Amino acid sequence: MRFFYNISIYLYAFAIKMASFSNQKAKSWVEGRLGIFEALTNFRNQYPQDAVLWFHCASLGEFEQGRALMEKIKKEKQDYKIVLSFFSPSGYEVRKTYEYADFICYLPIDTPKNAKKFVRILNPEKVFFIKYEYWYNYIEELWKQKIPLFIVSAIFREKQIFFKSYGFWFRKQLEKIQCFFTQNQESIDLLKSVGIETAILSGDTRFDRVVEVAKNPLKFPELESLDRNKTFIIGSSWEADEVLIANALDDLTNLTLIIAPHEVNKTRILELKKIFHAKKPILLSQLSKTNAKAYELIIVDSIGKLSSIYQYGFAAYIGGGFGKGIHNILEAACWGMPIIFGPNYHKFYEAKNLVHKGSAFSVKNSDEFSDVLQSLISNNELLLNASAISRQFVHEQKGVVDTIYNVVFQK
Repeated sequence: MRFFYNISIYLYAFAIKMASFSNQKAKSWVEGRLGIFEALTNFRNQYPQDAVLWFHCASLGEFEQGRALMEKIKKEKQDYKIVLSFFSPSGYEVRKTYEYADFICYLPIDTPKNAKKFVRILNPEKVFFIKYEYWYNYIEELWKQKIPLFIVSAIFREKQIFFKSYGFWFRKQLEKIQCFFTQNQESIDLLKSVGIETAILSGDTRFDRVVEVAKNPLKFPELESLDRNKTFIIGSSWEADEVLIANALDDLTNLTLIIAPHEVNKTRILELKKIFHAKKPILLSQLSKTNAKAYELIIVDSIGKLSSIYQYGFAAYIGGGFGKGIHNILEAACWGMPIIFGPNYHKFYEAKNLVHKGSAFSVKNSDEFSDVLQSLISNNELLLNASAISRQFVHEQKGVVDTIYNVVFQK
């Protein structure tokens, strides 16, 4: 089975290379991997005696789940060098200058040769893969070299290959992992069902990250004049989310909308202006301290600001629920916000939990969205109760990073 796995990896890489001739993201994926081993060798030659910790994230979302742990280690263990790798351009391109990592690169594709070469050059002391990343050959090579591998914010579902009868060949690789720090008890139970006991219920590292951001948020003087009780935030939105909200504009006449789309570029900004044509728009970068109230739609036209912008609203809509799944709702919840999102949220335990508790609301169409929003606006008791639940939920679950750190470094 490993033979077929390796063939599939080669075929995947070939397909991406072919796509790179017409697709910019695929082109970045291919070109970003050129010269990795030379650059890695140069980095290691600069610090031949330093101990290295290697963090690997698939993309930007996984980076946010590993970020708090990296920063904790950098604060407590300054003698370590941190190497950060990404699989996807959407992670690498955004965080390629991340200040807490000493070397940042794409992960070479998971072939036996690449895995052996990467691990040999890097020679890390410990390795952290975030959430979903299970690369067969890298796991094998780390195990051969007796280098401990930890999975941070791990989450498992019964439908994954590890728990199928035909997945025994890949399941064996899980036995070579030092420890799984899981987000929930269900993941521990699934691992135990296939004989793996090396798991600790630590929780989701994102809780620590969002609490830290809320303690020291970015400030936007140009938004200070807005009435927080009349400002609605739309975060990480896709077109389906935006159309749903725009179709309810009759119920949003007295609200200022701040929207941070999942993808920020000129094309998306033009699309947003068309979708919300009934709202007077302005880009955040063009806003001054005095003119915010003159506009009904503020478009966040740069990245890295959304988690702090939530402080300026009374409630939020989080995008992705009409696609593969909702984006990060904890960034809004930590500010004590009621949260609305689309129907595809069931893979996310924090969303399910907040829906059950009554501070998050799933909607399938514009009418349902309008009903929920109007309820929050007209019923102050509902709004305050939902707000308190969101804030309490986040703060009750912080401390995850300390748990992981203490286990890894045996504190």
